[in-house]
Amino acid sequence: MVETGGVGLPRPWVQLAALCQAALTENTGQLSIIRFVDRWMIVDTKAEMQPTNIQLTMAIILKSDQMKGQYRLRLRFRTPTGNVTEGPEMPALFEGDDRGVQAILPSGILATEPGLYWFDVLVEDEVVTRVPLRVLYQRIQLPPGAGLAGTGPQPG
Repeated sequence: MVETGGVGLPRPWVQLAALCQAALTENTGQLSIIRFVDRWMIVDTKAEMQPTNIQLTMAIILKSDQMKGQYRLRLRFRTPTGNVTEGPEMPALFEGDDRGVQAILPSGILATEPGLYWFDVLVEDEVVTRVPLRVLYQRIQLPPGAGLAGTGPQPG
C-alpha cells in the first residue's frame, strides 16, 4: 500500500524534521545537528513581551519510498493566535526507494507573543509534519545599574 496525500500523489516518509541552532552538511553528505530547540525563553524588564526576532535552522530529511519526481518543499509558520506566514521554499528531487531529500532551511520568525508556534513542513501543498516551538516570556526586575542576561533556547 502506498501512502498518498489528499491529491493522490505518493507521500514521502519523514525521517527528521527539527529546529536547531545549526545544521552542518559534511563533505560526505552526512548531516550533523547542533542543539535541538523546541523552547525559547525571552527575558526582559518590560511588562509585556516585545516583538523578538528568533533565528533558527530547520533540518529536514524525507525518504522517497514510492515518490518520484521534482516537487516543492516549503515551510509555513503559525503563531499562537493562528496567524499564518509562508516561509522558505526549495525544489526537492525524490528518486524513489530509500533515496531521500535533505534540506537545511534558515527559519527566522518574529515572535510577537508568548505561546506555541508551529512550523508546517509541506511537500507541494500537503503538510507532511509539524514542528513546535514554545516561546516563553519572563519579566524580571533588576536593581538599578544591573545588566540584562538576554534570550535564548531553553532545555525542553
